[in-house]
Amino acid sequence: MKKTVIIISAFFILLACKNESQKTNIIAVNYPKTKTVDTLNTYFGTEVKDPYRWLEDDRSEETENWVKSQNKATFSYLDKIPFREELKERLSSLWNYEKLGKPFIEGDYEYFYKNDGLQNQNVIYRKKGNEEPEVFLDPNTFSEDGTVSLGSLSFSKNGKIAAYSISEGGSDWRKVVVLNAETKEVIGDTLKNIKFSGTSWYKNEGFYYSSYDKPKGSELSEENNYHKVYYHKLGTPQKEDILVYGSKEKEKHRYIRSYVTRDDKYLIVLPAESSSGNKLLVKDLSNSNSLFIRVLDNLDSETLVIDNQGTKLFLLTNLDAPNRRIVSLDIAKPNPENWSDVIPETDNVLTPSISGNYIIAHYMIDAISYVKQFHFDGSLVREIVLPGEGTAGGFGSKKDEKVDYFTFTNYNTPPSIYKLNLETGETELRWKPSIAFNSNDYESHQVFFTSKDGTKVPMMITYKKGLELNGKNPTILYGYGGFNISQTPNFSITNAVWMEQGGIYAVANLRGGGEYGKAWHEAGTKMQKQNVFDDFIAAGEYLIDKKYTSSDYLAIRGGSNGGLLVGAVITQRPDLAKVALPAAGVLDMLRYHKFTIGAAWSYDYGTSEDSKEMFEYLKGYSPIHNVKEGVQYPATLITTSDHDDRVVPAHSFKFAAELQSKQAGNNPALIRIETDAGHGAGTPVSKTIEQYTDIYGFALYNMGFEVLPNKSTNKIKG
Repeated sequence: MKKTVIIISAFFILLACKNESQKTNIIAVNYPKTKTVDTLNTYFGTEVKDPYRWLEDDRSEETENWVKSQNKATFSYLDKIPFREELKERLSSLWNYEKLGKPFIEGDYEYFYKNDGLQNQNVIYRKKGNEEPEVFLDPNTFSEDGTVSLGSLSFSKNGKIAAYSISEGGSDWRKVVVLNAETKEVIGDTLKNIKFSGTSWYKNEGFYYSSYDKPKGSELSEENNYHKVYYHKLGTPQKEDILVYGSKEKEKHRYIRSYVTRDDKYLIVLPAESSSGNKLLVKDLSNSNSLFIRVLDNLDSETLVIDNQGTKLFLLTNLDAPNRRIVSLDIAKPNPENWSDVIPETDNVLTPSISGNYIIAHYMIDAISYVKQFHFDGSLVREIVLPGEGTAGGFGSKKDEKVDYFTFTNYNTPPSIYKLNLETGETELRWKPSIAFNSNDYESHQVFFTSKDGTKVPMMITYKKGLELNGKNPTILYGYGGFNISQTPNFSITNAVWMEQGGIYAVANLRGGGEYGKAWHEAGTKMQKQNVFDDFIAAGEYLIDKKYTSSDYLAIRGGSNGGLLVGAVITQRPDLAKVALPAAGVLDMLRYHKFTIGAAWSYDYGTSEDSKEMFEYLKGYSPIHNVKEGVQYPATLITTSDHDDRVVPAHSFKFAAELQSKQAGNNPALIRIETDAGHGAGTPVSKTIEQYTDIYGFALYNMGFEVLPNKSTNKIKG
């Protein structure tokens, strides 16, 4: 039966400059009918129903029609939010400022990325000496609607040839176009069907890349098994590309990263089976008959070559160093017992870059950047003084360059570009954006809360100065908690608009991330994944207990692995938040490994086929399998894209169907499906503005607002 829900989403709304009684927002939602099928999976003797399995077929007309009907219902709801256009106008207005990327040198030119304001894609400019900049590459010309985007861009060693990848509709499958950088004319073949790979140049002759065999079924959902490394020689067709690694049985791995050292002497190959751990192989390119030298032939560590000086290699590794260290070795004696520490492990996670003839060591102290400069013999040059507390990034320059550039940002400060003199250590502001947002009006501070098992977890909270802690502030709590990925302070235009409305933006540094090294990551994996959910719940409870907000004004948000986080938390604690915003989530934990590169996530999750214990653990928190009949879940807006070939949209489709069929009470359960878009990278600015208009509009409306909060007098003092 088609289900009609009457939405009543506001209590005690006080409109600006008026003293009106409570108003009630009423929007009827007519959920499309989603058929069920009698599909069963059996895991270790346990049968599990999968009634919406048919939605996994992304190529069927039936699925396409379901998507259209769901979008129709969702946008019918969103169109009725009274302040939707006003919110979109503010997002567009604030977004409309010039943005620059750090400059980099290739050949005779200085290149940089630039966006005039509302361009769908960033444009690459270049200039020679003191000449006026010219457009080198404009991705906005790739398609009329901005859905064809630029991926990687690399140059031959002399800077005269460039190779860039493009993504169509947000897909992870890429094409690579080769240009004469001087004339900007396309030369040679356009390479096709490349996935999860950049292009690493060997001299000026060609480049290495990796890809999978094209799947026989749907390229958006079919499993990708084995990566292969190829060499493309300029002037030859792709069909003649040389298969370098991945053809033999012992060479088969799910991921294989490859790159050439700065001096063109070595090819580095990093085979991996999952998102954590890799082997390390080195090939001497000066000898065409050389074989791969196996520096590490196991997956027990994350180890890579960051540079070399002749036969001396410098490695970044977490082998016997959970927070990472830099070691050196001679390729003639590559085994770990012959490694020597260059920069030993510390209490803080190390992420280095090579700038000129120096090592720039970036450390995280409670997710805040701290940067030092070292010689290659490990001796300290100096600490790099940063503009404040936040995130410094983008370090890296060519050998013998005397300067480098980096960006600095935090949650209330837009990214600025700084010039670093590598010889003196002096930094100077190179460029600061001109934006209609006054960072000085906002404050950001770090707190530590206690999770269920007693673990102390950090969280950054940002908001407008003068905020009253009255429990009525609209708040977004964001989390990720996985894959060793750290959540560090970073400015976002969308978050700025949220905070302008009197909103609080809070980011919890959950276990499963990389903020405190390997131990912190592993504390949120496999049979310890519940720690991540407990951390997030504790973060929400902290915000409520300290009266930053209350359940009626709290929205929880996360994307991809963070979408799993939100889905799991609302099924475990449906009372915690008023609004749930899971984006492109991994929501079917029993079948996630069956699609595209999902099997590579098994290091973090485990799979339902590993053991009876692992199956039961996954089923115990899998969002799709834990939606219960008769429970009132938060007002939920699921977001995904029809061309997401990383976390396939079937996860979100099936979760939406479960919520719509079982939701009790009046909170809506909607799904917004972006068309001609992927997992997020390369999404046009126009689409991003529309998405956040709907996400924030939905959140505020379901918190009870009929006008934007900055027009209400009960949220912000003064």
